[in-house]
Amino acid sequence: MAWEWTRLCASGQRFGRVGLITIGGFLAAIWFAFVGQVGSALLVCLVSAVLAAMLARSRDGIGPGWAALGILYLGPALVALIWLRGHDDDGERMILWLILTVVVTDTGAFFAGRLIGGPRLAPRISPKKTWAGLGGAVVGSAVLGVVYASFDARAPDAGALALAGTGLACVAQIGDLAESWVKRHFGAKDSSHLIPGHGGILDRVDGLVAAAIAFALAQWILDGRWLTWGA
Repeated sequence: MAWEWTRLCASGQRFGRVGLITIGGFLAAIWFAFVGQVGSALLVCLVSAVLAAMLARSRDGIGPGWAALGILYLGPALVALIWLRGHDDDGERMILWLILTVVVTDTGAFFAGRLIGGPRLAPRISPKKTWAGLGGAVVGSAVLGVVYASFDARAPDAGALALAGTGLACVAQIGDLAESWVKRHFGAKDSSHLIPGHGGILDRVDGLVAAAIAFALAQWILDGRWLTWGA
């Protein structure tokens, strides 16, 4: 993701110092998150973003704001996923449900948009996304919540999972649109060509990045009472 973001915002020019700082910041933040020091992990992201902005130069082809934004957006998402996974004994279940929700969101949006069509959601950003697609994403995530709760005896109430899923579906779609806007801004079709026929890593996880941050924030603000596994 660090490589793709830096190359994307530099319009395909050299990776440079900003890319190295981004990778270094991500690795350090991941390490701190794994040892349970989330505050230090987020501080590393902030310091790395400031350093990247200070060292961004025209010869690297990337502006200071874009250099910092990549770290401040993607870094906390990595920290959020690690924090959620180790939050309690049921962290793996939370992560599984989160990933499945994003996958179903993307799938529901794709098929509903293709089958129903209709008005565009944000034609200037992503011409193919429709309001019907958003509806399909919301419905699909709600259904997943009900189904998941029926298979996982330790999961929260089906209604709670369905409601949370609809909210995260909307957030994931916003994350998808945000990455589409960045690509359109820099005149790129995909974040990279790492996955033949499917673009780059960022193209596949743009919704997960936004949803992970939102989910972790909700769990942290409500002290884990938003969705409780094993209760």
